[in-house]
Amino acid sequence: MFSFNQSTLQSLEATAANSAAYLDACDCGLHPARDPKYYRECADLLMRIFLLVDAEKAFPNLLEHSAAAREIADSIQIRQRIETGRQMSYPELVVLLNRVSQ
Repeated sequence: MFSFNQSTLQSLEATAANSAAYLDACDCGLHPARDPKYYRECADLLMRIFLLVDAEKAFPNLLEHSAAAREIADSIQIRQRIETGRQMSYPELVVLLNRVSQ
C-alpha cells in the first residue's frame, strides 16, 4: 500500500465514489443506458484504486454505502489471502509459476 497525502486521498475517494455509484446504479437497474465498456472501466478503476490504498481504512463511508465498492474490496482481500496462502504452502509452485510467467 502507498502513503498518500490528504488531498490525493480525497481525490481518489471522489473518483472511487463516482465509479462505485455508476456500478451500483447499473446493478440496481437504475441506469437505463448502461454502457458495458464504461461499466468494466469503472470496475477496473475502482479495483486499481483499492489496490493502491486500504479501502477499509481510507474510504470506510464508501464501503458502508456502496455494494459494488464492498464487493471489490472483498475480492481484493480474498485474492491477497489466496496469494499469501499459496506462497506459504507451495513455495516451489510459486517459483515455477514466476519462471513460466516471465
